[in-house]
Amino acid sequence: MAKRGGGFPGGMMPGSMNNLMKQAQRMQRQIEDGQKELETKEFTATTGGGAVTATVNGKKELLSIKLLEDIVDPEDIETLQDSIVAAVNEAIKQAEAANEELMSKMSGGFGGLGGLPF
Repeated sequence: MAKRGGGFPGGMMPGSMNNLMKQAQRMQRQIEDGQKELETKEFTATTGGGAVTATVNGKKELLSIKLLEDIVDPEDIETLQDSIVAAVNEAIKQAEAANEELMSKMSGGFGGLGGLPF
């Protein structure tokens, strides 16, 4: 008796598997290149009406904090602290959003990976 399905999982032909592997490798290189580029970008957020500015890179590392003299009030240090935290968190959110956008673009070729045959 002859085997049915040709012996390949899911009935895939060997050439189809090679093409799929090449496409996956290409996508992996594109993601790596995009992540390297993203790591060099800077994301800046300002709070307190421009009183606090925080800058992070794509690795979510804090690069700088800039303060206007007006916000430095020894009687109200909590406002300064809150403004710094808010600015840093917003800059990090921008970096995360850029990373998510990159991943979404890169996985688009695979339909969010839902188009894979397994």
